Amino acid sequence: MTLIDTVSVPSVTADERAERLVAAGTAWNTRIAADHTNAYLSYKVTGVGEGAVASTIRAGKHSFLVDEPGALAGDDLAASPVEFALGALISCQIVVYRLYANALGIQVDDIDITAEGDLDARRLFGIDETVRAGFTEVRLQINISGPESEERYQQLREAVDAHCPVLDLFANPTPVLVSVAKK
Repeated sequence: MTLIDTVSVPSVTADERAERLVAAGTAWNTRIAADHTNAYLSYKVTGVGEGAVASTIRAGKHSFLVDEPGALAGDDLAASPVEFALGALISCQIVVYRLYANALGIQVDDIDITAEGDLDARRLFGIDETVRAGFTEVRLQINISGPESEERYQQLREAVDAHCPVLDLFANPTPVLVSVAKK
């Protein structure tokens, strides 16, 4: 594995994207209508420690490195876990914006998103157990270009906010079951 794998994302026209979104939505609706248990998805991702504090993560056929900056004992070879979390939020938002823009007939020519998160490191380092370990606030700036009115893009935002799985992870508690086993 190299530290930087170059991936070329194919160009897709708006019509091709719409066709793919409709086909995927139709296929999922058909599967779920046949048996609601087809809606349940399970994901498995594995990781192994590398170097000082880095991790190699495997998700299906994909593999990527996660590290920390030098100030957090890392070698700064890759984005940090919290940066990947913000990246996951951004990528999920883009998918759901495109999905619901198509479903609602709202034209989106281009979309770019910036996510910023504030984290208080006192809990991480055991200095203050009363502060939250995770983000205290996350801010998303969504920039959409297209011919629609501001009102239509706000309608789209409401649909995305209600349906984005990763936004839901950030906004709501999720039960996490943890077990530790000696090898």
